[in-house]
Amino acid sequence: MQPISSPSSRWTNWLNGAHVVRILELVQDLIVISLCIGLFSFMVMQLREMFLSLLPPLNFPHVTADILFLLIMVELFRLLIIYLKEHRVSIGVAVEVSIVSVLREIIVHGILETPWVQVLAACSFLLVLGALLVIRVWIPPTFDGIDPEQQISRRHRMRFAQDLNEVSSRSDQ
Repeated sequence: MQPISSPSSRWTNWLNGAHVVRILELVQDLIVISLCIGLFSFMVMQLREMFLSLLPPLNFPHVTADILFLLIMVELFRLLIIYLKEHRVSIGVAVEVSIVSVLREIIVHGILETPWVQVLAACSFLLVLGALLVIRVWIPPTFDGIDPEQQISRRHRMRFAQDLNEVSSRSDQ
């Protein structure tokens, strides 16, 4: 005979269980999906605006800024898609978006019109982001699932092992 559980213990079990986590993840996924839909709609509107700006008279800096802005939005969309698949924010994609954003601002405002202090700060920021992009390959993944950095790391290790084998085979001859 099973003991009769009280309503409060059932409620506590439900709160302590995985039900709440699943519901919160579902709500979070719905928020990210709505962000994806909104970002995609905004990209379509921006693409239309970009094509209209290609009509004469052509404003080259404006067209360049629109193209770079569209690339930033594409990368943000990719970041959201990766989040939906893996439930984590990809460091590599976030750093790439940051790099393209900084470069867009430098290109749009013009390097010659930008004060040297801001250029120096942007260069320092880009160096830090570039270093983070390089060392992210060796950062261990914190989540199970697809890890794009792991594929790059595996490819470099295989190439390094092949180079070592070639060097050792040449030295043996």
